[in-house]
Amino acid sequence: MNNHGNGKNEHNHSMHSEHNHHNHTEQEEQKHQSHRLYEHENMHDHHDHGHEEHKNHDHNHEHSAKHHGHGGHGGHHEHMVEDFKKRFWISLVLSIPILYLSPMIQMLIGYEVNFTGNTFLLFLLSTIVFFYGGKPFLLGAWDELKEKSPAMMMLISLAIIAAYVYSTLTAFFIEGSDFFFELATLIVIMLLGHWIEMKSLMGASKALEELIKLMPKEAHKLDESGNIVEVTVEDLKPGDQILVKSGEKIPIDGEIYEGESTVDESMLTGESVPVEKGPGMQAIGGAVNGDGVLKIKVSKTGNDTYLSQVIKLVSDAEKLKSKAQGFADIAAKWLFYVAVVVGIITFAVWWTNGDLDFALERMVTVLIIACPHALGLATPLVTSRSTSIAAKNGLLIRNRIAFESAYKLDRIVFDKTGTLTEGNFGVTDIHPSEGVSEEELLKLAYSVEIQSEHPIANGIVKAGKERNLQSYDIKDYRNLTGKGLVAKIGDTEIAVVSPGTMRENKISFDEKTYDQLALQGKTVVFVLKDNVLQGMIALADIIRESSYKVIKELNDRGIETIMMTGDNNRVANYVGEKLGISKVIAEVLPHEKSNNVKDLKQNGKKVAMIGDGVNDAPALAEADLGIAIGAGTDVAIETADVVLVNSNPVDILNIIKLSKASRRKMSQNLAWAAGYNIIAIPLAAGVLYNIGFVITPAVGAAVMSLSTIICAINAQLLKID
Repeated sequence: MNNHGNGKNEHNHSMHSEHNHHNHTEQEEQKHQSHRLYEHENMHDHHDHGHEEHKNHDHNHEHSAKHHGHGGHGGHHEHMVEDFKKRFWISLVLSIPILYLSPMIQMLIGYEVNFTGNTFLLFLLSTIVFFYGGKPFLLGAWDELKEKSPAMMMLISLAIIAAYVYSTLTAFFIEGSDFFFELATLIVIMLLGHWIEMKSLMGASKALEELIKLMPKEAHKLDESGNIVEVTVEDLKPGDQILVKSGEKIPIDGEIYEGESTVDESMLTGESVPVEKGPGMQAIGGAVNGDGVLKIKVSKTGNDTYLSQVIKLVSDAEKLKSKAQGFADIAAKWLFYVAVVVGIITFAVWWTNGDLDFALERMVTVLIIACPHALGLATPLVTSRSTSIAAKNGLLIRNRIAFESAYKLDRIVFDKTGTLTEGNFGVTDIHPSEGVSEEELLKLAYSVEIQSEHPIANGIVKAGKERNLQSYDIKDYRNLTGKGLVAKIGDTEIAVVSPGTMRENKISFDEKTYDQLALQGKTVVFVLKDNVLQGMIALADIIRESSYKVIKELNDRGIETIMMTGDNNRVANYVGEKLGISKVIAEVLPHEKSNNVKDLKQNGKKVAMIGDGVNDAPALAEADLGIAIGAGTDVAIETADVVLVNSNPVDILNIIKLSKASRRKMSQNLAWAAGYNIIAIPLAAGVLYNIGFVITPAVGAAVMSLSTIICAINAQLLKID
């Protein structure tokens, strides 16, 4: 790769970044000495995908998930979807004979089933459904109980335990109606709801796994005699010396003591231009080395490396985020409290009136009715519908709870490189010298740069191809590290060089024009023909056309737009001004990005972050809503709550609109589900018993079915406004 830069300014910037990074890692080293390597192994139950899944892993697999570390996560989620599906179908098949044998249904429809052991068969089938179909809910309830955070699982478990225990008593020991059919239908509908919801959501996050993949596994260690020994990265210790060949990833953090090269750190730091490196400068593990060969003295290993710090930040942010509760969980929590309080009062009142059997029946009816079937489907049906609408619009929803609150966003933070911009350099200005045509200037640069893989070379080559230029035949191509490229066309020497090289060789150029371009954050290269200046070409990371629209619309909606980038101030401010962004934060390292997001969230502000690189991962995990560009790194995609499949920032507007529409439908469905409860619970408790009106379980079941059907139809009416 060749090496261009904005002269001293560019070089100073890279020195500045290095200096910052050096300080950062020194402080981090002291701060994080105590951290264990790759805490991701304990992360298997900290991801938030649906309102119960993270709490409700089938415990049979807990050991294997821990044993395999984070790696088994995606497969584990798929297994859970299959598990819910299997439990649903088996419970559904068993529920048919339960309904047929149920005295309540017999009485309602008007038929009679009477054979020896029919009650025992009903009890046996219901027991299988209770323990097999109800297992995920009972385990989930146990987790919620341990966390002292009642939600959907405890509400469902309260209803099914009350129904099972009471029905068993009435079948064999006391007078009263059994609730076996209620037990079976409740479990079947709740299993269906969870299966629908989990199927419509992506597997668990593999962000940490993807981060670990970025690190090379092996390194070329130099022994005392200077011979190369192949070792694993784990075997390296501070003070060891390693060799990094051209094009290789730097395996670990260290200080360069020999060699010069350009290093592409864009995925790690967000710096769009590869940084020139030489002795005494820091190298970051995971960055890609350019054409030069570097010798590096290892300074940090294990948990102290830069990438390990990023892993730690992502892990911590995901743990915190997984504690969020969804809309349905909050409704379930209050219904649980209502059910327990009303159930106890009902039992106490009727028992003091002297009828224990009736008191028990009323209490159980209250507990069962408090968990409406519709509640189990109210949000999964909306989730499923919104997920499919999102997919058609190029949005992949990975975390439902974060997506649910997108309509409340106050601030949206954009990464620059690859998000608001294309992440590719393009020619923005061509300034030929007197007597030289624009086409000739570009053709000379194009002919030389076609040999290089440097991002700036790619920009010039792209411009040449767009204009259908034919390149000259060149020979004696040479890459002058840190200075530029030289080649010959016939006997004429053509050079494409940086401003620093121009000053070094004392070749004069139009400083005023150059300064104007440099102030806009553009990278400028100079074309020489036998050391005579032919002109200058300016390049910049091209702003996406769609970025203008999205920033304008967000500003119009009163949502604050912020650009946060690892790139230098001049580039950032130029892009920010052109787009009309409210606030620009530049030269930010990954740990600073997540800290900035944390600061922006103060005072209850809801913050979304949009990014595409490794350096964005901690901030994506920290934000209330992390959005990744589909063309970004696997790490960013795996950390995000929503992925923009088409890599188009305009799709952010659809996230907000769809979130708003989904929330409205969920509220309507929960109002139907819970509204039924508000009327039914007091009636079930027997408040109108004295005038001869009391809800029987059969009537309760009929009304409940109607409420469930209304929720299902309402969910299908969801659309983006």
